[in-house]
Amino acid sequence: MATLLILVFIIGYIAIATEHQIKINKAASALVTGVICWTIYMSYNTDKHLVTHELTEQLGEMAGILFFLMGAMTIVELIDAHNGFDIITKRIKQTNKRKLLWIISLITFFLSPILDNLTTTIVMVSMVRVLISEQEERMFFVGMIVIAANAGGAWSPIGDVTTTMMWIGGQVTAWNITTQLLLPSLVCLLVPLSILSLRMKGNIAPPAAQPVIDTDVLPVSQQKIVFFSGVFILCMVPVFKGVTHLPPYMGVLIGLGILWIITEIIHGKKDEEDKHAFSVTHALRKIDTPSILFFLGILLSIAALQVSGLLTGLATWMTNTLQNDNVIVLSLGVLSSLIDNVPLVAAVQGMYTLEQYPTDHYFWELLAYCTGTGGSALIIGSAAGVAAMGMESIGFFWYLKKMTLPALAGFFAGAGVYVVMYNLMH
Repeated sequence: MATLLILVFIIGYIAIATEHQIKINKAASALVTGVICWTIYMSYNTDKHLVTHELTEQLGEMAGILFFLMGAMTIVELIDAHNGFDIITKRIKQTNKRKLLWIISLITFFLSPILDNLTTTIVMVSMVRVLISEQEERMFFVGMIVIAANAGGAWSPIGDVTTTMMWIGGQVTAWNITTQLLLPSLVCLLVPLSILSLRMKGNIAPPAAQPVIDTDVLPVSQQKIVFFSGVFILCMVPVFKGVTHLPPYMGVLIGLGILWIITEIIHGKKDEEDKHAFSVTHALRKIDTPSILFFLGILLSIAALQVSGLLTGLATWMTNTLQNDNVIVLSLGVLSSLIDNVPLVAAVQGMYTLEQYPTDHYFWELLAYCTGTGGSALIIGSAAGVAAMGMESIGFFWYLKKMTLPALAGFFAGAGVYVVMYNLMH
């Protein structure tokens, strides 16, 4: 069974990576791979009810991620439909590519710990679309947004799902993870940012002329209401989680409902034709549904590998073979670019107890950094990368050729900074 599962996963992974060559949408490949993996797992188990129960549990966790993604995308689409990002983009007058890349990357890095890396990527990619018209130029910026969002999310207990898992599990505390990983994460951003800056020359191509807003249909006041309401709602998602202890997707869903009510009120007196473009139903049609299905397929595949014990077995093998915490955690970080970091971290949490590695131990902090930033090495290695891939149609091999080496350089540089910091402080 194990060999067959791995073989199917590798074939599916190759199909996803070669999407443009084989002319098959990556969402189709991911869905087929995910279902086949579970079919194999089911066929090799005599207890069918147990497998069904495991699948139901896994789908519950996946639904949280998918609904979060869908809700955040819809809120961003609503803001965009009301030209809300104009409020920011009109204030960014910089046209020099190099300087603009630094501005966008730093905004992303410091926004990600608040909104989380996935939401921040969606917001920033939407903004860059308005600023830069030429797609090839824009893809470099989007690639840096992915790296910056993952680096920014790693040093916050709510910035990345793996850090949140360790925070909830008691492996790390909010204050300690913030103070210990801020500098390494910043280095993880600055190294690839400096490398890519050297490639940037000249000014950005002027964006296509935007349609003038009809102030009779969309007054500026309504534009501001939707923009600031949407941003405030996204910022309050972590607060909602902290107060209610409900999963983040619940905060996004109630936020979407509130914004839905706001838009219904401000457009209530308009004709159906005039208000349709500003409605939630229209925004829901515009969100990238294939990317959500792609994400579902990937998560299904990884879940099958997890419940079959392959990921735990891999972690055990690494522990017995490598026998060095630094090498183990760095390897897990690199591996997270191939295999989703959530089940990897879950497997590690199951292997090592708090008696072995107490709260805020070196092992847990380095693990939070590595699994949070290692996914930047490949476009499908993180939720932020998957979202960006769907929104901008970034090819797997384009990212591999242009962004992987700078991302890895930043990853190892940041890890080195953490190790040096820890040794100096202890």
